[in-house]
Amino acid sequence: MKNGTESFVSLGHWPLAGSFGFNTDILATNLINLSVVFGVLIFFGKGVLSDLLDNRKQRILTTIRNSEELQGGAIEQLEKARARLRKIEMEADQYRAKGYSEIEQEKVNLIHSTSKTLDQLENYKNETIHFEQQTAITQVRQRVLQRALQGALGTLNSCLTDELHFHTVSANIAMFGVMKERKD
Repeated sequence: MKNGTESFVSLGHWPLAGSFGFNTDILATNLINLSVVFGVLIFFGKGVLSDLLDNRKQRILTTIRNSEELQGGAIEQLEKARARLRKIEMEADQYRAKGYSEIEQEKVNLIHSTSKTLDQLENYKNETIHFEQQTAITQVRQRVLQRALQGALGTLNSCLTDELHFHTVSANIAMFGVMKERKD
């Protein structure tokens, strides 16, 4: 086996005519190539990698600050919303209490109004009953009087003769004459 540096440094092994070939000795070429690639990457890529990491770090920090600001704004909005909710709940409770109070007042007013109406209806009923009683009493009196007059007329007609009738009429005319003279 050849020495690793000989195969790398030795140009006699390579053809000069411009052909390109691969060295298939894995142990000799890969370790050195990898070392060189890593060395170049570390030397040149350290700044780029550092810049990439710094940019990423700045973006992460900016995102965290923005998130914290948004969180603070969201917390502030949440507190405002909670305060509005408490205020609205208090107003709703006031409206509810006021509504219940108004309902109770309307209930009392309705009961009072209904009671008044019932009293008026009771008075109208009593007046109607009294009126109907008076009407019935008046009708009964008229019928009794009418029957009494009919009975009296029947009795008079059966008992009264022409001569008695003439004498009664003359006495009444004389009595009216005396009353007229007293007035004058």
